[in-house]
Amino acid sequence: MQVKHTNKRFATLTLAALGIVYGDIGTSPLYALKEVFGGSHHPVPITPDNVLGILSLFFWSLIIIVTLKYVSFIMRANNKGEGGIIALMTLAMQKGLPGSWQQKLIVTLGLIGAALFYGDGVITPAISVLSAVEGLEIITPAFQPYVLPFALIVLVGLFMFQRKGTASIGALFGPIMVLWFAVLTVLGVSAIIQNPSVLAAVNPLYAFKFLTTNSMLGFLALGAVVLCVTGAEALYADMGHFGAKPIQYAWLGYVLPALVINYFGQGALLLTDPTAVKNPFYLMAPEWALYPLVILATVATVIASQALISGVYSVTQQAMQLGYTPRLAVQHTSEQEIGQIYIPAINWMLLISIVVLVLEFRTSSNLAAAYGIAVTGTMLITNILAIAVAVRLWNWSPLRAVLGALPFICIDLGFFLANSVKIADGGWFPLAFGLVVFILLTTWKQGRERLSQTISADGMQLVPFITQMVDGGVERVPGTAVFMTQDTKVVPHAMLHSLKHFKRLHERVLVLSVKVLDEPYVPEPQRVAVTHLSGNFSQVIVHYGYKDETDIPATLALCASANLDINMMDTTFFLGRETLIPKMTSSMNYWRTLIFIAMFKNSGSATAFFKIPSNRVVELGSQVVL
Repeated sequence: MQVKHTNKRFATLTLAALGIVYGDIGTSPLYALKEVFGGSHHPVPITPDNVLGILSLFFWSLIIIVTLKYVSFIMRANNKGEGGIIALMTLAMQKGLPGSWQQKLIVTLGLIGAALFYGDGVITPAISVLSAVEGLEIITPAFQPYVLPFALIVLVGLFMFQRKGTASIGALFGPIMVLWFAVLTVLGVSAIIQNPSVLAAVNPLYAFKFLTTNSMLGFLALGAVVLCVTGAEALYADMGHFGAKPIQYAWLGYVLPALVINYFGQGALLLTDPTAVKNPFYLMAPEWALYPLVILATVATVIASQALISGVYSVTQQAMQLGYTPRLAVQHTSEQEIGQIYIPAINWMLLISIVVLVLEFRTSSNLAAAYGIAVTGTMLITNILAIAVAVRLWNWSPLRAVLGALPFICIDLGFFLANSVKIADGGWFPLAFGLVVFILLTTWKQGRERLSQTISADGMQLVPFITQMVDGGVERVPGTAVFMTQDTKVVPHAMLHSLKHFKRLHERVLVLSVKVLDEPYVPEPQRVAVTHLSGNFSQVIVHYGYKDETDIPATLALCASANLDINMMDTTFFLGRETLIPKMTSSMNYWRTLIFIAMFKNSGSATAFFKIPSNRVVELGSQVVL
């Protein structure tokens, strides 16, 4: 019975992985091959040799980049089961000298990768939904004026729905994507039967011949070929939700064969009818199937978009916990799955950016120019961080690690350089978007550190202060006071202001610090460290993982095991509310200081972020010159 239960659970996870993980890469057949031969940027002439060469590049890109690099190698670098660029960054930082140039380089690369991921989060929904809806033009050209409005309606509806969460429709994602990949396979097989010669493209010599014969055109074609592997990062990023094995089995057993068969089917169609280049995916289908196929493709692209949107929420939450973004309101949309969250500020930022993007580029072909550079940039960074993990954690020699990653680096670098020539045609967008995100992430981190240093420099040492309070006979009133602070050695500003105004302290005082560790989750027994000080003072240090939910009242309940029972109805939380004033001469650039102050003013309340009951909170203001 246990074996049957385990097998059932494994099948469920594999089905769920099909719905969430493979939406992005699974909808690439809608536009990838079309962009190579019919795109507006350096289209490849349709000849038998060129078609076989491109199909061979598609096939071996899927094998080398997705199967070997991500499924077989990168997924080994998991932070207690969690994957993704932030997890890889924190994993690479676990061993190393804090503040060293190596640590700073790892952080910089990780943040650049995260910033590019945000750019990808804007482009993927736009290009996926547009490419699906463009199937209406194949049915009849009369639908052409309605493609853009319909795509915008679908996208706006998608983001309006986010606040309700995906729990209610999540169960449908897997079966719909199972149907989608089955349709890909059927369409591909029906076209391959008409021209089975395309199967020869599994021979890598066709790819080599194409690249060497076409020289510059072959190099430029890589900028479109990379579209077939967009979404590969999702295999790694979503590993924590499903585990490595279900993702690997779904890829090898179902997704990879379906994609290869469909791409080869599109190639067979182009060899038979070169005019089908305007949309080879839809033109593989019989005329009677076009309407249901457009509907299915639209639903599949919405699922693909949903997966990436959820990924952006997750990355934002991780960055927030690690101190790279201001506190934002996070809503949990599922009582069972902690990973299902909704961040309103990010949701509307994405929607506005996507609407502007769609109105600016208008077609999936135009958007394809902007797409590849964010993906290939993230892939390159993943290689470098993986080398750091192999050397630092797996104890590989630097030579072995570099040589092992070198083939992947060369391939990803080739894709990145091929896409870099499209910067003027749209590739500037993810770079500009990523640069803005990177500046905001680093400015917030630098500003918080500067603020903490300024407050600490003016602060008093905690232990001598407590001794002075105990010996000085300061009046104590009934109840418990909790003072939150970042620096565990310095008296919280809020405590000094409280004492200044009220001339007394509570009979029990807790100095509370929250530390976020470079691991995804911290078990409850290890979450709280309590140190009992003199005079009924206690120091409580709370440890969260970067994916844990920050719930201070629930966490303080764990202090009972350390003989510290806290009655929330008898407890008051004292929080500092700083007003920041910039100064021209500072260790931080003046323009960065202004950005940080603007972000600080608009950051979310600590009360909401830490789930503290608002009727138990007292905020005390102070001015800080940065």
